[in-house]
Amino acid sequence: MSIGSNIKGLREERKMTQDQVADSLGVSFQAVSSWERDEYKPDTDKLIRLAELFDVSVSAIVEEKRKTFKTRDVIYDWEHMKTYVKTTARNFKLSNTLKAVDFAVKAHEGQSRKHSTVPYIYHPLNLACHALSMEIREDEIIAACLLHDVVEDCGVKVEELPVNDETKELVGLLTCEKTNEENREKIVSAYYMAIAKNPKAALIKCMDRCNNLTTMSWGLSKERIYRMIKETEEYYPALLKAIKDTTEYNNAAWLLKYQMESMLDIYKRLM
Repeated sequence: MSIGSNIKGLREERKMTQDQVADSLGVSFQAVSSWERDEYKPDTDKLIRLAELFDVSVSAIVEEKRKTFKTRDVIYDWEHMKTYVKTTARNFKLSNTLKAVDFAVKAHEGQSRKHSTVPYIYHPLNLACHALSMEIREDEIIAACLLHDVVEDCGVKVEELPVNDETKELVGLLTCEKTNEENREKIVSAYYMAIAKNPKAALIKCMDRCNNLTTMSWGLSKERIYRMIKETEEYYPALLKAIKDTTEYNNAAWLLKYQMESMLDIYKRLM
């Protein structure tokens, strides 16, 4: 694919018109149209601003894609995962999980994963299924997997969650307050230190990071991918140690470390 095709594809993915792109860059819509038709190429300054606008790397715009592979945003159907989680919860009498499933589905209704049309609920259900596949049947862990983002993303308060106090505590630990460039390092550091003291929260957070690493290729800029890699390498060894030091989670620690470090190595090589 040419530069023009890349620009057009990225614009359409973000549901933007040529006029909107033109206004954002301070150029005419005719200029954007000529780029997309490959009649002219944007200069370096405009390429950088296009990359910022689309939240991708400059290489995502300028590199010619000679071979295209078919990709999938999802592997499993979220409604099937919901049925599986609810059936398992009933079989193992996981009362908090049963309450959490429907609450999470309703709370995340209408939300999508970044840079995709995938319903957001796919993510917490994925974590719950991830835990169950590692034979973790602890009610509070599965319930917190399902609810881990509702306070941060849905305007729900911890005390409003329809679960017991331990589950609420886990969700509270997994909720990070908003940051800016000035306070980000201090807040993020304290956030991970608190999680590292609770093996259950550490387990959920590592599953969360594994799932998020698999979706970094959905249009994240190289700068954001780099930041995510650095954050993972800085904070997650302590979380993995907390999991490994808890006997019942030894197998989970091995699997999570392997998945996380494999994904990091893949991104480093591709970058």
